[in-house]
Amino acid sequence: MKKVFYNIMIVAALAMTTSCKDYLDKSPLSDIGDTDPYKNYMNFQGFTDELYNTIPMMTTPDFHCCWNFGEDEYWQPNETRMLAYAIDHGNNWGWDESYYSYFHSGAGNPTSTNRDNKGHLWGMSWYGIRKANVGLAHLDLLQDATDEEKKLIKGQLLFFRGFFHFLLMQNWGGLPYIDMEIPADAVMRYPRLNYQQTADKAAEDFQAAADLLPIDWDQTTVGKATLGKNNLRINKVMCLAFLGKDLLWAGSPLMNKESQGKAEYNKEYCQKAAQAFGEILKICDETKRYELADFKDYSLLFYTFNQNYKTPGLKEAIFYENVNNNWRWNMVNDFRPSTLSGSGIKCYPTANYADYFGMANGKPIKDITKKDAESGYDPEYPFRDRDPRFYENFVFDGVKCVKAGNYVGNDPHRQYASLYTGGTYRVANRDKDCFTGYLNMKWDSQYANDWDGYRENNQVTLSLVRLADIYLMYAEAVAQGYGSLTATSTNYSMNPIAAVNKVRARAGVGGIDAEYTGEVDKFMSELRRERAVELAFEGHRYNDLRRWLLLDKAPYNKKTAVYFDRAADQTDAERYENPKNNHVLNLREEVLFTRQLTDMHYWFPFPRKDVQMYEGFKQNPGWE
Repeated sequence: MKKVFYNIMIVAALAMTTSCKDYLDKSPLSDIGDTDPYKNYMNFQGFTDELYNTIPMMTTPDFHCCWNFGEDEYWQPNETRMLAYAIDHGNNWGWDESYYSYFHSGAGNPTSTNRDNKGHLWGMSWYGIRKANVGLAHLDLLQDATDEEKKLIKGQLLFFRGFFHFLLMQNWGGLPYIDMEIPADAVMRYPRLNYQQTADKAAEDFQAAADLLPIDWDQTTVGKATLGKNNLRINKVMCLAFLGKDLLWAGSPLMNKESQGKAEYNKEYCQKAAQAFGEILKICDETKRYELADFKDYSLLFYTFNQNYKTPGLKEAIFYENVNNNWRWNMVNDFRPSTLSGSGIKCYPTANYADYFGMANGKPIKDITKKDAESGYDPEYPFRDRDPRFYENFVFDGVKCVKAGNYVGNDPHRQYASLYTGGTYRVANRDKDCFTGYLNMKWDSQYANDWDGYRENNQVTLSLVRLADIYLMYAEAVAQGYGSLTATSTNYSMNPIAAVNKVRARAGVGGIDAEYTGEVDKFMSELRRERAVELAFEGHRYNDLRRWLLLDKAPYNKKTAVYFDRAADQTDAERYENPKNNHVLNLREEVLFTRQLTDMHYWFPFPRKDVQMYEGFKQNPGWE
């Protein structure tokens, strides 16, 4: 049934246009008998399974690696086809106009069925909402099913309805909340709610779903038939995760400003979010359903390399993007300099983002060019004693990038990253080489050199929520909800400082320094830095900067490069043996790009066709 309905979904999706109304008023699966999809659990689950295929896939090769839009990455500057380029230049219409965008409705490349079915956050979200409402409207037809089976079907449908609304409102703001099956001949007059009103509706769906679904499908009668293969099924923890995220976002400054005109946290929403996250952490403590991975396995949270396409994430990943992807072609080549991979649209981590990765003792680096006795940072040894996650995220000068010497001949400046000023990785091809001074290693093994990662059995599946993120969101929700760093949620006995330190301890990083634990505002600076470090390049940064109202503020609007010379007191052999201790001189940063953004850039504009449907569906400010 899953395959049958997936094929039906493809046909239906290809027939869609860019309007949200078109997605919502299409006659549902008209080529199937009126009651066939709903008459028993097996059929109804087949109907519901299609919703899993509408979860956006951000990391498909067709979009290159374009899913980070904060100050974290710098793309090849002459490449205008990327959504990241459009956002950098203040063109938020790029979500639908850019050739490489997983948001768009199909206009960017309408001939590609792969894009139509593996991305398109806008189109697939409206389709998913329609699908969930059709299912919920026909629940009474599910007669040949146990009480457990009925609860599982209803819980999944409610979750997806809330989930797809959340994806949309996170990027476009308040919406009409569609919680019914809309007849094909209906006249659209559904009012656009403000953000918090929309979030309240989604919260009702997430909570109702959480009340119906199990913690682990393996422990249900239904799940016994697919024992050990139920990890991706929507469960109670997933519902609570998005409930908490929905409420924390609603309580964040951007959303509170949109809804109530106050550019500050809303304590009530934050307290409710803390409750949802607290319940998750309590469940995980008691059941071990999800656990923080050991740091020795940290890379396995993000990709698997030569493991027969094993899905990464371990027991820490709670909710994934669409799991149907291999790390190949563009994904490999985009992160490699031209001296190793000439093809690809090059994308490199910014130096300013690498600066967030402080010292192993937990202290931040306040000025990358100055020696700091308190933290132990020394600009002549900038890679020494850094946060261990620094070494998991970045290739820096001197790191070995090619195992086999014959791949690059006898040239050590190709086998080992030559990222110093004038180094081979930075000057071999001016248009494509490493502009920033760092390479990304979070999504790509430092030794992945084949142009097609498919040959090396690479697998990347992005976790949209993982347990470390829950701890950090819990810390933020409690701190802002109760205005105290010693407070806890009413259902979990951990304060915000302990929650952040829990994540740091996993990586072997020192706890938050006392300088930042006396006041909530100072604590927030470290919490924001911790989210930048732990969740680096996972698609969170752009939305974090937006909801914190920092997107258009310095220094978050700047992208920089690092430059330095190799000191003469080291031989190449010494330099390559332990690059963490490399000695450099004349270290400095230069701004590559400064975004010129304003208030209007905090939201994407709605398609003009939609806002012209009726007066109540208003456009976002500045995009008329």
